[in-house]
Amino acid sequence: MSRFWSEIVHGLTPYVPGEQPALAHPVKLNTNENPYPPSPRAVEAIRRELGEDGASLRKYPDPTARALREAVAKHHGVRVDQVFAGNGSDEVLAHAFAALLKHDRPIRFPDITYSFYPVYAQLYGVEYETVALNSDFAIDVDDYRAPSGGVLLPNPNAPTGRALPLSEIEVLLKANPDAPVIVDEAYVDFGAESAVNLIDAYPNLLVVQTTSKARSLAGMRVGFAFGDAALIEALTRVKDSFNSYPLDRLAQAAALASYEDDAWFEQSCAKVVASREKLTAQLQPLGFDVVPSAANFVFAKHPAHDAATLAAALKAKEIFVRHFKLPRIDQHLRISIGTPDECDALVTALSEILA
Repeated sequence: MSRFWSEIVHGLTPYVPGEQPALAHPVKLNTNENPYPPSPRAVEAIRRELGEDGASLRKYPDPTARALREAVAKHHGVRVDQVFAGNGSDEVLAHAFAALLKHDRPIRFPDITYSFYPVYAQLYGVEYETVALNSDFAIDVDDYRAPSGGVLLPNPNAPTGRALPLSEIEVLLKANPDAPVIVDEAYVDFGAESAVNLIDAYPNLLVVQTTSKARSLAGMRVGFAFGDAALIEALTRVKDSFNSYPLDRLAQAAALASYEDDAWFEQSCAKVVASREKLTAQLQPLGFDVVPSAANFVFAKHPAHDAATLAAALKAKEIFVRHFKLPRIDQHLRISIGTPDECDALVTALSEILA
């Protein structure tokens, strides 16, 4: 009954998440999930929080997620008032659009990037301009020197996987002293440099991170923002005008325990990086062009084979990868890094398809 919709709903083009196949044992390489389980400490923390009868669930969680924010602040060497916690980095980014990016001038972000950005801009009425990546799918920070209402970019970028060095992030910040600069670091732990250590020097910098990727807690929905206390207060004001309790008790407990297990975190990231490098080395002899990646996925195309056709052929073998029907990248596949066995299954299937 669309006649009851608000006017804004008619104009929305919602974000389309990756397919969640209803199969018993798919090789699922299409949503950038970590192939390894979360820290055992996180699982045990959930059990402790539940207790024998789950009685704790009758009580609201801490609306400020104070204990979790303190642990994360300690991990990054920042103050607790420089940390915001939200229901996944997607919600954190949404609050940033409402709190920091709605100004007289349009904001700027790459033309090939996380496809939720234009969705949020549309939802919150934020004008935007896209800035073309260069021919190597890299971000040139000099392209972001023009005055704007703000700059937003992922580092590493998605879906390309390319990362900017921290020195380039500083160039970007110095070129935009009067506008908010938001760096989305969803994949930073797989090979890029975090900008969190720059927040004291640049009051316009907001860094967004998530526990979904490197910490294997996509099912818990926990994300963070790091920045000057004034920026964090802006996000908190929006949060408390939207949902005072965005993080449930189990999510807070699991995320806190995860940040207390550095050994597991480092080992998990190292395994993903090793598999990424091996997969890249296996795809290239098959004729694929692979963009250098600092994320938990690779972005590849085959000059002699249509990407959509390859994705469909893989799906027929119950192997799922991501294909985007978008300008400039419609011949690329984004392939999440799975376990060694899953990556081998992909390579075997591709070898058969290409043959």
